[in-house]
Amino acid sequence: MNENRHFDVQSPPCLLCGRTDDCPEKYGEKRTYVEYNLTVHYYCLLMSSGIWQRGEEDEGVYGFLITDIRKEVNRAAKLKCNICKKKGASIGCVAPKCKRSYHFPCGVQKECIFQFMEDFRSYCWEHKPVQKFSVKESRESSQCTICLDLVEQLPLYSVLKSPCCKNAWFHRECLQYQALSAGVFFFRCTVCNNKNKFQKEMLRMGIHIPEKDASWELEENAYQDLLQCYQHCDIRRCLCKKGRDYNEPDSKWEIKRCQCCGSRGTHLACSSMKSWEQNWECMECRSIFAKSGNYSKQQKRSLAASEKTDGTTCLLEEPSPKCPRQSSGSQHSFLLQSPKIMCQSNLTPCSRLELPSSNRMTMSLSPLMSNRNWSLRKKHLRQQRREVSNILKELKLQINTKTTRLNINTENIWNSALKGFRQRNFSPTNAIEIKFTSCKNRLKTDTSDGSKHRFFQLLMLHLQNSSLFEGSSVKNLSLDSQALKENLYFEAGKMIAVSLIHGGPSLGFFSKTLFNCLVYGPENVKPALEDVADVGVAQTIKMIKYSNSLSSLQSTVHDCYEFLAAAECLRPVTALCDKNMLVNDILIHHVIKRIILPLESFSQGLKTLGVLEKMQMHPDAFSSIFCHKPERLSAETLCDLFTIHCSSDVNKAEGADFWMHYLQDVESGESVVTLEDILLFGTGSFSIPPIGFDPEPTVKFLHIRYPVGNRLLNCLELPITKTYEQFKNKMEFTIRNTLRGERE
Repeated sequence: MNENRHFDVQSPPCLLCGRTDDCPEKYGEKRTYVEYNLTVHYYCLLMSSGIWQRGEEDEGVYGFLITDIRKEVNRAAKLKCNICKKKGASIGCVAPKCKRSYHFPCGVQKECIFQFMEDFRSYCWEHKPVQKFSVKESRESSQCTICLDLVEQLPLYSVLKSPCCKNAWFHRECLQYQALSAGVFFFRCTVCNNKNKFQKEMLRMGIHIPEKDASWELEENAYQDLLQCYQHCDIRRCLCKKGRDYNEPDSKWEIKRCQCCGSRGTHLACSSMKSWEQNWECMECRSIFAKSGNYSKQQKRSLAASEKTDGTTCLLEEPSPKCPRQSSGSQHSFLLQSPKIMCQSNLTPCSRLELPSSNRMTMSLSPLMSNRNWSLRKKHLRQQRREVSNILKELKLQINTKTTRLNINTENIWNSALKGFRQRNFSPTNAIEIKFTSCKNRLKTDTSDGSKHRFFQLLMLHLQNSSLFEGSSVKNLSLDSQALKENLYFEAGKMIAVSLIHGGPSLGFFSKTLFNCLVYGPENVKPALEDVADVGVAQTIKMIKYSNSLSSLQSTVHDCYEFLAAAECLRPVTALCDKNMLVNDILIHHVIKRIILPLESFSQGLKTLGVLEKMQMHPDAFSSIFCHKPERLSAETLCDLFTIHCSSDVNKAEGADFWMHYLQDVESGESVVTLEDILLFGTGSFSIPPIGFDPEPTVKFLHIRYPVGNRLLNCLELPITKTYEQFKNKMEFTIRNTLRGERE
């Protein structure tokens, strides 16, 4: 009963403003703490001039310590409100030489401005910021683009103008309700959809934009209808005796959707299809293809493909641009590759479980040679990454139990990381703890679980796009004299080495030339034209390389005389074949000699914790994480990554079946979350680090209501449910809302 006293009309008054009003839209949430004999409005507390949030978010009242609140109440008791003339005015105008004080509700009534950002400033009715109106605008009127009622285009407190659209006007009250509903992620101009400029101006003019998700996003199962697939046979003569809506997977009565529009369907038997792998188009899409002339060509390709098969009579077509879903058999085939399932007590070995018919492996047609080569290459990369993981784990034995905390500002990741790495007590061999902070407001963001993964991901992304590197998709070192002077190349190499040992992500953006320079030495590397990021230099090299006569070559050399002289590449040109040596000289100078000092400094940084030495000993293995993007997550990858623990009361590992089925649904796009979301929820990382996870990820099935991601243990604690639909709904709801709450 005590917890709900602040909802009662007769609830205690706010200690700061003295009012009993409970209006969250105007004064913020009103809370009563019986144990402290304390009742306050959130906005009264937030805007008070003499108090700061010195505690964590779960301490005191929204991070305000109880002792600090009582001190602020005592301070305000000595100040008289300039509006109602009563004591307790805790808010003061920040304008220089202005000594006005007032209660928050009084300030709202007197049309003061309260800025819910940065230092949470307040301005009285005389010094408040105003928007500028032209003389022409002041004579007109228009509609509020939210409520559509008439709004006078006058410089009034109750009227606000959009900073990004000339003809967008709002009632202040309408905007405030819109901001409270939309939250920081969706509050934007209703006309042009601008977010940054619009929010900045509205915060300046006193609109409170809460840091929460939109109200419509928080509604449970709000988008459930979008996950429903079309399940109806539209063939004129349906052969199924159980009706057009009957669907039995892995049989001739399974419904196949149109590969183009997805809004029409057919039973396999009704269209004489022998397998799910055959593509099917509805009559409407066929007519469109026929009119465009593409349908006949598509059928010819299908026939050609069928001739390559082992005598099969089905016509296989090229994959649709929309990537139609695989057959149920092919989707579940990875389940037969011995997923890691550890069973406890008297449960029969999970490897002997009878899988549903939909889980039986199907035979696929012989792949083309290019697919086979790609498969072999992927297999080779996986082997190399396993080798790297073992090497990095060996290097990780240097890490001791002593912990170094890095305070990281998410809005300035590079400078705060640089400051942390250069602090006196930092040592690469210490364990690293990350504390995230933000300058936007006084609320602190501290994500201890997975914060280290997130930090290294943000840091490596910043490095990739920094001025220390140049190039588009693959990068080489650039020449930045200021960075060289500040020893930033060394720090960058050191950060990469520390990241790899402490569980950071793969790099994936190094060029082969840069990697080979680090591993084999710059004197043993021959750069290519693709390594030149400067468009002008690349154009000069091309002109020389593709000269088709001695005269044109000499003319090009003459035009580029100053450039060649500066690069120390001038040489006598007496034959057309001299262009090859000239091109080679330019490439070596621009790609290697020009950045030799940054390369040496960067190499010294990479020697941290012995990383560069191991790279030189195992170049092929390390190139898999420096020069290749990490492999896209798949249901099979996550199934192998997470070891499944089956408790004794989970009959026939139903939970394990639900888990594997859910991974397949996510991979095929039949879910509102992604495989990366699941990995992030359970481990705090978007991708699998080269070193792997410590401890190894596990899945446990418990009698709990909703899933829990224990990132300290890399453990997914999943609920035991009666049906797969219940399991899926709980997974979707928990993962989506948990991750939304963590964003920004």
